[in-house]
Amino acid sequence: MARKASSNAGAARATTPEPSAVRPTTPNPPVEATPKPTTATTTSSSTSNANLSANSSPLAVAGAIWTKYQKDTPQRTKLIDVFLGFLVIVGAIQFVYCVLAGNYPFNAFLAGFAATVGQFVLTASLRIQTNPANKTEFSSVSPERAFADFVFGSLTLHFFCVNFIN
Repeated sequence: MARKASSNAGAARATTPEPSAVRPTTPNPPVEATPKPTTATTTSSSTSNANLSANSSPLAVAGAIWTKYQKDTPQRTKLIDVFLGFLVIVGAIQFVYCVLAGNYPFNAFLAGFAATVGQFVLTASLRIQTNPANKTEFSSVSPERAFADFVFGSLTLHFFCVNFIN
């Protein structure tokens, strides 16, 4: 009987009762075979705390991270991050120069590269100790004490690097 109704679609529509009078035979509607992708949901703010779906692009993820970084990171920490980026660039330039032009005064290359890497490590330590999010981890270290340790470590590092050049 169902086949007859499907072949005579026009006739079936004319004799079909109103949708409000038709009751489904099953209490639940049929489940689709393929799940639909979910969209991003927000918790407290619409942009920074959005949960990204599994199929979002890397560019969207990077944009969300950048927006949250700009909004939540203190200015002092951003300045330290810029200096860390500068140290990475200087280290890369030193390494590329050594590969392309040679490393005749090898002690000079080692001292310069060690100074760059050492300064990066000291600066990353300063960033960790002065970050307000890590206040519980470093409760006994004030930001002034962390900066004094950073300056002392930097002076010691550069003293040894200059002496290593010879």
